[in-house]
Amino acid sequence: MSQNFRYPEILEMARREGKVTVEGLAEHFGVTLQTIRRDLSDLAEAGRLERVHGGAVLPSGTINIGYEERRHLNSQAKQSMALACARHIPNGISLFLNIGTSTEAVAQELMGHKDLMVATNNMNVANILVANPDCEILVTGGSLRRSDGGLIGTLATDSIRQFKFDLAVIGCSALDQEGDILDFDIQEVGVSRAILRQSRQTILVADHSKFKRSAPARIGSLAEVDMFVTDSHLSKELTESCRQWGTAIIVA
Repeated sequence: MSQNFRYPEILEMARREGKVTVEGLAEHFGVTLQTIRRDLSDLAEAGRLERVHGGAVLPSGTINIGYEERRHLNSQAKQSMALACARHIPNGISLFLNIGTSTEAVAQELMGHKDLMVATNNMNVANILVANPDCEILVTGGSLRRSDGGLIGTLATDSIRQFKFDLAVIGCSALDQEGDILDFDIQEVGVSRAILRQSRQTILVADHSKFKRSAPARIGSLAEVDMFVTDSHLSKELTESCRQWGTAIIVA
């Protein structure tokens, strides 16, 4: 069966089952794992599927993919972005890191930083930074979202409003061509908006897969952040918009 005929069936299986796996598809079509990985990569490049560890899922406009899947999604790109972001985080500042696997990757790159005060609504970030003895860790209150260790809701937002951070590093679930920063959970969006208001400077970290996704709730705009760290070049139109807004773009 040629790949042109495989694509519609792969998409139908993803719609029917929620996820397709490389091994399952290879067995179903009687082809090699490498062939299926190429098929899934082609479909992901076309925006038809979202690559996850071991397979792919349909891009969702209303529901985020699972936390464990997100941890493995574009992991090498996230590490490169985290390294680039960490280079722009000086010692001796107050820093906020919000919910997300990209901000967790940034936390991993802060082990050598000194005299940091890091506030977070991400329990995973707090647990990562325990390994840095030169980092004071503040955890916001809030309702614990068990799926990813995030603290959200009114209590989290109110506690953030008590501070003025030197720098915040935030992630997002999607980024549209107008430069709007999007997410799925309206409670998390409220927290992210508070972070933007209470930070003197802000860095957004998001890989290229976020360019192809959609989410229903708006956090803000790239016009509101000082730097955007990503792993792929933006469209000419969005690049020009960032230039006009004064938003620096770092491609890791």
